[in-house]
Amino acid sequence: MEMKDEIRIEAPRDRVYAALNDPDILKESIPGCEELLKHSDTELEAKVTLKIGPVKAKFGGNVTLDKSNAPGQFSLSGEGSGGVAGFAKGGADVELEEDGDATVLRYTAKADVGGKIAQLGSRLINSTANRLAGQFFKKFKEVVEGTA
Repeated sequence: MEMKDEIRIEAPRDRVYAALNDPDILKESIPGCEELLKHSDTELEAKVTLKIGPVKAKFGGNVTLDKSNAPGQFSLSGEGSGGVAGFAKGGADVELEEDGDATVLRYTAKADVGGKIAQLGSRLINSTANRLAGQFFKKFKEVVEGTA
């Protein structure tokens, strides 16, 4: 599955980039996130509870960041396990473009799922993934802009 979108955030690029590296802001923005630990500047560990159709699962996973082109671009990859519910793995490329006093955040994400979740069908999984991404970016924008 692949997702692509962009969002305009009324904040300078440096502030948006800093927020994308702040575990407290990310935890507040990620739907269902119960815990987010920063092990280093490039490694995070998360615990997230999600409901996808009839399946509710608690996922634990790790995310690795590649900041070699930051702050204009960076990428992340990760994988998580939801026990009997299945697993998810994937990554995203993020671009932060300055637009006056604002920042345009563009992302392209790819993910693969397996186990019980994969049996739900790609249409349900894709719509849920798009809904969760939308919720994340809406909340992230509110937090960064100070309107949350």
